[in-house]
Amino acid sequence: MSATPEAQGTRERPPAAASGRSAGGAGAAPEMSRLPQKRTHTCGALRATESGERAVLQGWVHRRRDHGGLLFIDLRDRYGMTQVVFNPAAAPEAHALAETLRSEYVLSVAGTVARRPAGTENPSLPTGEIELVAGELVILNAARTPPFYINEDSPVDETLRLKYRYLDLRRAHLRETIILRHRVVKAMRDFLDARGFLEIETPILTKSTPEGSRDFLVPSRLHPGEFYALPQAPQQFKQLLMVAGMDRYFQIARCFRDEDQRADRQPEFTQLDVEMSFVTEDDVTQTTEELYIALVERFSEKRLLSRPFPRLTYAEAMAKYGTDRPDLRFGLELVDVSDLLGTSGFGVFRSAAESGGIIKGIKAPGCAGWSRREIDQITGLARTFGARGLATAAWTPDGVRSPFRQHVGDDIMARLRARFDAQEGDLIALVADKPAVANEVLHRLRDHLGARLDLADPNVLCFCWVVDFPLLERDKERGAWTFTHNPFCAPKDDDLPLLESDPGRALSKQYDLICNGYELGGGSVRIHSRALQERIFSLMGYDAGQIESLFGTILEALEYGAPPHGGIATGLDRLIAILVSEDTIREAIAFPKNQAAADLMMQAPSPVAEAQLAELSISVSRPPTSSP
Repeated sequence: MSATPEAQGTRERPPAAASGRSAGGAGAAPEMSRLPQKRTHTCGALRATESGERAVLQGWVHRRRDHGGLLFIDLRDRYGMTQVVFNPAAAPEAHALAETLRSEYVLSVAGTVARRPAGTENPSLPTGEIELVAGELVILNAARTPPFYINEDSPVDETLRLKYRYLDLRRAHLRETIILRHRVVKAMRDFLDARGFLEIETPILTKSTPEGSRDFLVPSRLHPGEFYALPQAPQQFKQLLMVAGMDRYFQIARCFRDEDQRADRQPEFTQLDVEMSFVTEDDVTQTTEELYIALVERFSEKRLLSRPFPRLTYAEAMAKYGTDRPDLRFGLELVDVSDLLGTSGFGVFRSAAESGGIIKGIKAPGCAGWSRREIDQITGLARTFGARGLATAAWTPDGVRSPFRQHVGDDIMARLRARFDAQEGDLIALVADKPAVANEVLHRLRDHLGARLDLADPNVLCFCWVVDFPLLERDKERGAWTFTHNPFCAPKDDDLPLLESDPGRALSKQYDLICNGYELGGGSVRIHSRALQERIFSLMGYDAGQIESLFGTILEALEYGAPPHGGIATGLDRLIAILVSEDTIREAIAFPKNQAAADLMMQAPSPVAEAQLAELSISVSRPPTSSP
């Protein structure tokens, strides 16, 4: 791209403000500061085809190298990096000023584009064939020494990175992640727009309703003693848009949940929210699947393991993997051997079976040679997952090695080996406990083995759908039924009679999208009948007054010709983290909170003035301070 005469700086410019420092070429008055010339190119734009042209670049000092006369600066901006050379013979004033430069100074450099001398090209840079021979330099801003290196992606304590996030965002990996996020969002919008979806914003200040997590509450000054809630999701609004006849809606939605933090949770996060009218479960999952295949093919070098995405029922997923979000990049399916060992002579197995528990295990291929110490280590790990212990058996060239062999006999051991299809060199680990505990321990142990044995290929993406979830589960604290996903999820048509006779057996029209062991999102076909929706609320223990108070608007809307509808919400932060191979979604968000839900950069949350609280009719009870 060639610069225009005006962009090249041929027009006379007024003097700069006193805060700037500049040095020019021949004819320049060193004692005068001048405003920098207008940028003509970004630091990633110049190529050999621009050789001989004049250019003005502006950016940050990435690296400075002094070669005993010639001085080289790598100048960086969002778009890339260009080498700038300062020659004391050609531009002495600019060279003298360049000697004062340090990392992260902000510069404006005017000069001539030249091919690099043969043999000095940098093939790793798009601009690596050229350099800018500087004629004029203006220091737009000096910089303090940063608290960590910005010109390399070396490990830095996360607390420090979050405190100086505006500097962290200059580093290449995080900067490219944020750029990728923008491009993914744009592709989502384009994909859905082409299929008739409308992007519609829904309120941030809304009503508090029970939707699975704690709400963030916002006090109202105009209505003392009353509160808005920040949305956990736009659930009721998206359904109301279907009642309104919008037919196909989407939103890049901000959501807020006041819950304990962990690696894949943030108090505020972003999801792709979608709702469609006159659809079945397959319509929603097919559209979502097409979108995600398109995103992966466009934005990732990782390989999709299978398409269409495999489907597992909730029951299958729990039986084979112990979780409803299985990592399908590798096998290691769990095996229930309660029938084989539950009546054996080994007391641990027998007592677990007699108390309603199960005996279930996993095969660790090639691990029969583990030492006693290694067995103890993995047993300790299982205990941190909730197990009381592990029972192991290893098949070696010398036979089977197991602490429970003498209690069950060789015949049972042979049948156990066949059940796991264990070969010589394999180890099996068994957990005897309540089904929920055994599944939790074994699914986490399975994930550990997948990583330890290099079974989970980091260059593969394996999506799957988990379907046919239970509609309801028991809330032990309240002694009533509660929803497994959200209270608006429709039951399977054939299971409607079970709502009267055995609600716990009813399945739902719910579907979750899983990738590499992470839940990317979930959705369902919704209830569109007021009578059925009220029945679900009643099963959850709400009386008529509570139902009307909490859900009156959506219930009334269902009486005005609500179409059958369904949708899905998928996490944008998690998707980006997966695409760039990060374990935490904090690395996919420009300004995240830490694991204690604190913003270290802005120092939030923080106290507010008593006058502000008084305006809101709020008094705060603070914990007492301890005496020194």
